[in-house]
Amino acid sequence: MNEPASRPLDTYYSGRVAPGFFAHLFKAVTKQHHRELIPLFRRVLAEDAIVFDVGAHAGQFAKLFAKLAPKGFVFAFEPQSYARRILAAAIRLNRLHNVAILPLALGSEAGTALLSLPLKASGSYGFGLANLYAATNGRRAEVEAVGVAALDQVVELLALQRLDLVKADIEGGEFAMLRGAARTIERLRPAFYLELDEGHLARSGASLGAAWSYLRERGYRAFDPAPARSMAPIPAPRGGDILWLHETRA
Repeated sequence: MNEPASRPLDTYYSGRVAPGFFAHLFKAVTKQHHRELIPLFRRVLAEDAIVFDVGAHAGQFAKLFAKLAPKGFVFAFEPQSYARRILAAAIRLNRLHNVAILPLALGSEAGTALLSLPLKASGSYGFGLANLYAATNGRRAEVEAVGVAALDQVVELLALQRLDLVKADIEGGEFAMLRGAARTIERLRPAFYLELDEGHLARSGASLGAAWSYLRERGYRAFDPAPARSMAPIPAPRGGDILWLHETRA
């Protein structure tokens, strides 16, 4: 694991603001990324859909889901305190009342973990690259202790009777999250929108093939989200962004 930087992770809560904070905040509040995926998600989400945005980061997907499901609800999971501050501002200033922020990572079981937050040469945070597996590509990093829960536990604690979509971009933790969602998959069969990368999965001791096998064995089929209108089936394992639908929904 990289040696933590000398300054504490909560520097930006004091009188000094972390470099890049206002640029990150401005983008989170005023920009809307991923518009090209709106036709795809409209095919998956009803107006009252329940969505888990795992690794919500600065809220670009959470904002999109909240607007596509105005009568539903979005649970935005973000364990990193820096990203969560920006996420909270983006949700509040966009007046989205159907989003709740949960300060948790999702994994195979409950516990705690160390989240590595890379530092750029400028001193700003590379907060989109934060992960639980100490991979920082040679950069200096700050480390934060975070809580971890299994997706099944969250669903049960919230007493959810439906879960329409789980989006996860968590830098290699996707397979661990899936293993912690076994009961939810069996009972609620949510769609999954996952970024799967062989190198990132290897950080956690997983692999692309293992993630594909896990979902296929549970009745899921893979679809290419680009172009969003066609939803072409993906016949063989590959990395990248993939939409997974249970065969009863596909």
